[in-house]
Parts: sequence; structure tokens; C-alpha cells
Amino acid sequence: MSEPPRFDRGHTDDLMSFLAASPTPYHAVANAAERLEKAGFRQVAETDAWDGTAGGKYLLRGGAIVAWYVPEGAEAHTPFRIVGAHTDSPNLRVKPRPDSGAHGWRQVAVEIYGGPLLNSWLDRDLGLAGRLSLRDGTTRLVDVDRPLLRVPQLAIHLDRAVNSDGLKLDKQRHMQPVWGLGEDVRDGDLIAFLEETAGLPDGSVTGWDLMVHPVEPPAYLGRDRELVAGPRMDNLLSVHAGTAALAAAAGRGSALPYIPVLAAFDHEENGSQSDTGADGPLLGTVLERSVHARGGSLEDRARALAGTVCLSSDTGHAVHPNYAERHDPTHHPRVDGGPILKVNVNNRYATDGSGRAVFAAACEKAGVPFQTFVSNNAMPCGTTIGPITAARHGIRTVDIGVAILSMHSVRELCGAKDPFLLGNALTAFLEG
Repeated sequence: MSEPPRFDRGHTDDLMSFLAASPTPYHAVANAAERLEKAGFRQVAETDAWDGTAGGKYLLRGGAIVAWYVPEGAEAHTPFRIVGAHTDSPNLRVKPRPDSGAHGWRQVAVEIYGGPLLNSWLDRDLGLAGRLSLRDGTTRLVDVDRPLLRVPQLAIHLDRAVNSDGLKLDKQRHMQPVWGLGEDVRDGDLIAFLEETAGLPDGSVTGWDLMVHPVEPPAYLGRDRELVAGPRMDNLLSVHAGTAALAAAAGRGSALPYIPVLAAFDHEENGSQSDTGADGPLLGTVLERSVHARGGSLEDRARALAGTVCLSSDTGHAVHPNYAERHDPTHHPRVDGGPILKVNVNNRYATDGSGRAVFAAACEKAGVPFQTFVSNNAMPCGTTIGPITAARHGIRTVDIGVAILSMHSVRELCGAKDPFLLGNALTAFLEG
């Protein structure tokens, strides 16, 4: 029998606030941590010894967060229920020597991160945000959330064939944004501007991880406001839902049969191979230390992982009304049709029949419908952190998500109901 839903339209309102406040992975994990703190979680440091006490804990490393809740009386071999997601999105990232320009324009040198739809970044009002590393070894988040940069498109008068032959963008020459006027381009101007913006002393910033973002806020769209348009849904929509689900599951306390976990990684969009990516040791180290902190042995760790299940939650493709032939003819996920179960027999997704049963049970418990996604056989299939998680840690993993349009655009589109349907399904899964 299904339970009453935990989340409703208010969850989608909150998602929009989360998207707007999280222009970078660093901001996203800080915002997730703040929400978990309010739910009673406390931060632990990787360099400290961990204790095995009950309660909610989390750690931050760069643009990644791993959080978990240990119920009172949990044994060392208690299995985990994990929601996996990623915090990064395709975008434009500032180069080590950012100050450039030509012909009276001052520009910022950027590098293409991941696989963005480049045309969607043209003629947008863009801000700049990220992490500043200071001379004293600390870091500071910065967010210039106002129109600061723009990547201007070439006028049609100078590219008469653009509508017939298609837009052709060179990643090096055509994607550098302008941010002012002047012939005298000086090294250090951009960082000096950010130091002033952040209230930092001149010369205090010695390193930076900065990225461009659109300043247009998320918005409801459509006659009945049944759609949501906004940035970075891939994959902050899942990070937000996973954070809310973990906080809700922790409210059950000692009644939990599993240890619920949220693992939100960075660098999924370029392969996950980093110390904060899903292909790194972060999750495995946390799980192992959690077992050992409760007095567990290698045998207890093996038993815990044998009973563990991970839901890898990432956005997927809704059927496109203008390009329906690009989808499998018998699998047409629709927005607001509930979360999608992703299946690929070549292991681009980690779902198998037993994983489907786990997800179906969670959706049934939550009273949430779900759909199935499979790629058109004539087109290559994308992938997620799911297969990486399954292979690296030897745990059963299921790929799911929310169906959206305009994936990897600067502004994506989803149904207004799907975010809270996902949140309810993830909560039921974590609660077991």
C-alpha cells in the first residue's frame, strides 16, 4: 500500500531556489550541506578519527558531498541504501590566464567543460562564479550573479547561410565572452575584480576554479505553469531530491533497516576520473570507514556491501515532439509521467531485472508512477555514474532519473511534478 507523499509542489519551488543558488558544484554542495545541517547532520573531517555514534554525518571535498545517517543500534554489517548523483554541468570555465581581448574588446578566456550545446550560450547575460583559493590556504566561494559577460553571435548579415547550412561554432575562436571595452588588456584584471567583489585583499587569490553561468532565474512555463525551465537540472535536480530524501529518511531514526547515503560527485560530465568523481575512492572510503567506526571487520564490510543497493539518479531524455523518430518507438518517456528507469543491455546503464524490482517496490510504496527509457538502437547511448559505481564497489546499482528536454542546454526543461515524484520515490527507497 502506498504512503502519503512527503513532497508536493513546494518541493519544486524549493528546487528552483536551489538551482538559482548553486551556479557551481562548490555552491551546490555548500547548499546541500546547509540543508542537512538544519536536519541535524554534522560535518566530519577526513583527517579526523571517526566515531561510530548514531546520527547524520557528511563530508565535503571540493564539489562533492557524501552524507549518511546511522540509525541507533545499527550493526557493523548493516547494508547501505545509496542515492548517487553528480553536481557538475557542461559549461564554460575560466582558463589559467583569463585576461584576453582584441579590437577594443576585453574578453575572458574560457575552456569548454563537458559537452554543452554551444549555441545555447550565445547572446545570454552571463555571470561568473566558483571557488577562489587564497594565499593562506583557505578557499572562498564567489558569485557575480549579474550580467557580466556575453558571447555575442555573428550577425546574419555576416553569415548569410546560417539558417540554411547550420550554425558552425569553433570552440576556440567563437566562444570567448566579452566583458568590457579597452585596448589595454592587463594580466590579473579579472582576478583583481573578483577580489574586490568578494571583499578580499589585493593579491590574496593565488588559485581559482571559475565558471560562467546564466543569470536568468528558473521559471514556471506554460499555460498552466506545468513546466519548469532552468539551468543545471542535469544534474542538480537529483542532488536536490537526494538531499531532501536523505533528510526525510533520517527523520525515521532507529526504524531504518538500512544506512541511507547521499553521494553527489563532481566531474561526471568529463568521465568521473578525479578525487571527487565517482571513479575515485571517495565513496568506498566513506563506506569502509563507517563500518570500521562501528567496530566492523573486513568481513562486516563485505557483508554490508553485499546487501547494498545504489540508485544512480540522473536526468534522461523525454520524448521530443519535434524529433520523436530519435527515440525508441516503444519507449517514449513523458514529462510529469514519473521518474524513468534507464536500461541498456551493453551496460551503459547499470540496471538489471533485480534492480528494476527494487525501484518498482520503492515507487509502489511511495505511490509514484515510473517509466522506462531505452535508447534507439540506431543511436549511441549515453552513460552515468551507475556503471562506474557498480564496477568500482561491487554493489547492485540501478540507473534512474527525471525525463527532461534540452539536456546540456544552458536552460533545460522538465515537468513541474516530476521533481517531487522523484523525491518521494528516493525517500521510499532510502527508508527501505
